[in-house]
Amino acid sequence: MTHRKTFRLALLAGTALLALGSAQAATLRWAGANDILTVDPHAQNHQTTHAFLQQVYESLVRYDEKFQIEPALATKWEQISPTQVRFTLRQGVKFHDGAPFTADDVVFSLTRAMTPPSNMQSATQSIKEVKKVDDHTVDLILKGPNPILLREITEARIMNKAWAEKNNSVKSQDYGGKEENYASRNANGTGPFKLVGWQPDVKVQLTKNPDWWDKPRGNVDEVVFTPIKSAATRTAALISGQVDFVVDPPPQDLARMKSNPDIKLIEGAENRTIYLGLDQFRDELPGAGTPGKNPLKDKRVRQALYQAIDSAGLHKNTMRGLSVPAGAMVAPMVHGWTKQLDERAAKYDVEAAKKLLADAGYPNGFALKLECPNDRYVNDEAICQAVTAMWTRIGVKTSLSAAPMAQFVTRVMNNDVNAYLFGWGVATFDALYTLDSLMATKQGKTAAGVYNGGRISDPKLDAMIQQIKTEMDQPKRDALLHDALKLTKDEYYYLPLHHQIRPWAMRKGVDTVHRADDRPMPIWTTIK
Repeated sequence: MTHRKTFRLALLAGTALLALGSAQAATLRWAGANDILTVDPHAQNHQTTHAFLQQVYESLVRYDEKFQIEPALATKWEQISPTQVRFTLRQGVKFHDGAPFTADDVVFSLTRAMTPPSNMQSATQSIKEVKKVDDHTVDLILKGPNPILLREITEARIMNKAWAEKNNSVKSQDYGGKEENYASRNANGTGPFKLVGWQPDVKVQLTKNPDWWDKPRGNVDEVVFTPIKSAATRTAALISGQVDFVVDPPPQDLARMKSNPDIKLIEGAENRTIYLGLDQFRDELPGAGTPGKNPLKDKRVRQALYQAIDSAGLHKNTMRGLSVPAGAMVAPMVHGWTKQLDERAAKYDVEAAKKLLADAGYPNGFALKLECPNDRYVNDEAICQAVTAMWTRIGVKTSLSAAPMAQFVTRVMNNDVNAYLFGWGVATFDALYTLDSLMATKQGKTAAGVYNGGRISDPKLDAMIQQIKTEMDQPKRDALLHDALKLTKDEYYYLPLHHQIRPWAMRKGVDTVHRADDRPMPIWTTIK
């Protein structure tokens, strides 16, 4: 009841603002299952958060419609040496508070993103130092050659140095430590939209930046986003016309939406793989009933859990076709993926899974807690419910704990989970992004293993990842990517379930471009 009341208040606020606007103004009323986590651009590597922050904050370079690099706050770049890249900055750009954009802001922002407790070190992991050449030129000094530097820094968003200093936000918000700072609730970027306000679990409101250096292709002047956790309520809001756009329509309602002449659906493959992670670090698994032992450290147990999962059944019954069963930890549009890698590692076989458990010394199984978000991915909680039943069938007595992403992600980052469901989108469209963030040994002070929730640690794999980072010979680098992904697969370090298919649902008067990164672009959206 409280949630519905909150939704109505947010809706009324959005409607009132629309009425106050000019006749030409178009408000995009957007709804989704989960809220953003913060507005600090370096605090959380979270897709919904990125989807909004990229409207407010910009990077030196950005992606075009085909995910190719194009200029943004930098107009050009030059490779001075294998470890030095010079960027010429766009002149005449202003932050939302009117301050001019200069090299000082770039040096400050990239250094901030590089420095703990930033959760965006993956975007700057190859940068050793950022040097100002003059007010409109900066050099990135690299730790070594980097073949995908430009793709990495698409996520390194630029803040205003003076604003951050004035508001005691020089360091990134420590989200995992449950810290707040001024920048976690307020924003000052250079992007096409300004942040009007964010009320957690109520609404995010953006308004058009009339002084943006570029020109939008759409006519959206305002964005009002309402998080609506209830699937039925999201569907009802769209069908009744209370919202214009739903980024995650419930699969069970898609047929109903398709039959409605006032609604249209666009869908496409996402660069996201849904997988299960397992604690492979602690010597004793909490609550397992195996004193002094952690069954998940045994490859045979991990393989048993994998072979107990009916991926075809998940695809048909749980996902209703909105998935591509996966054998690899990266999706087909990610560089490093191959058809061979994406074949299932071992077939679904309940009896074989039971035998593996017995061979590992657990003929009667053990207890396991599976944790899952309930508002982030397509049918996330339903997937976990199905997996819980599948694992229990082989003797692993599995209990399920589901929570909103804002609570769940902190537990994963703090390695406080036994088994968990997660989804990983690849911002760079290169498999290194996955390998470094999920498979590398967690170091704490670097981007390595930042989302390695099970604390996998394999020296051979670490060595491959380090070599991939600086290998400029493409065939050699591709071979390394293949070998690293294959090692991950062969050892069952993670249990990939599927690559996600993401439909977007909207009122028939809304035209937009579907994105494989699941980030709608209001600047490419037209409302009739």
